[in-house]
Amino acid sequence: MPSTKNTVLTGSLFATAAAIIWSGNFIVARGIAKEIPPFSLSFYRWIIATIIIAPFAFAQFKKEIPVIKKNLLYIFCTGLTGVAVFNTCLYVAGHYSEAINLALLGTATSPVISVLLARIFLKERITPLRIAGLLICIAGILFLLSKGSMETFLSFRFTIGDRWILLAALSFAVYNTLVKKKPVGISPVPFLFVVFLAGTLLLAPLYFWETNNTLPVQWNQHLIWILIYIGLGASVLSFLFWNKAVASLGSARTALFGYLIPVFSSIEAVWLLNEKITWIHLVCGALVIGGLVVANLDSFRKSH
Repeated sequence: MPSTKNTVLTGSLFATAAAIIWSGNFIVARGIAKEIPPFSLSFYRWIIATIIIAPFAFAQFKKEIPVIKKNLLYIFCTGLTGVAVFNTCLYVAGHYSEAINLALLGTATSPVISVLLARIFLKERITPLRIAGLLICIAGILFLLSKGSMETFLSFRFTIGDRWILLAALSFAVYNTLVKKKPVGISPVPFLFVVFLAGTLLLAPLYFWETNNTLPVQWNQHLIWILIYIGLGASVLSFLFWNKAVASLGSARTALFGYLIPVFSSIEAVWLLNEKITWIHLVCGALVIGGLVVANLDSFRKSH
């Protein structure tokens, strides 16, 4: 793998850009919760993403239709977990929890669940460093949920927002596990296209139900730009940037940039939503980022 300074710099810039774009999704989940209902927000996001990526995927997609047909159940499951359920749960959680909590709790729990699922279903070995890192992450999660109080911890009950973001994290962890078993005959861009398309089709009935049972969306230029941002940026550009970073840095080193997402989300939440960062958020963030780094040290060493 190339390891020149320019290659590392380019890869780092692409990975950072992807993390910044993805971090904004938590801000959207909280910031426009009162302007557009969650199923509609998720549906619009993914139909925009599907339309944008279709021209880039179509030529290769036609060649791979036989392989895709053989793996329809797999595509259904990846579209359900990675697109339909994950994002909708995140947008529902945005009605109940602040963006900082969404980012910290979602970023911390999904990798922990992913490792456990990979161990159970893919028989992946969990190294001592990974166990130590995950325990640090769990400590960060518990610290956030208990607000740093033993009394609160002992009498703890999950809030509605906590439940939705944990369900989102579980869904994305299942998606990550499924992606590791991606059929060999499906190329990366057609794979994203069929997963986006499957998720959009699964969301369609919920979208139509919601539009018939809620107040109409009051459309404005601000809302349209946000939909373009999450449809083009958080759903297409971020994946392309991340893939370019992986090609330059390798998957292990690129994964470390994912830990910037809650950092950027917290800064954006303070700046755009006037949320407050407390010492509890800072301690939780330090534990989560530190734990994830420790958990991935083995992979990072192997990439050198």
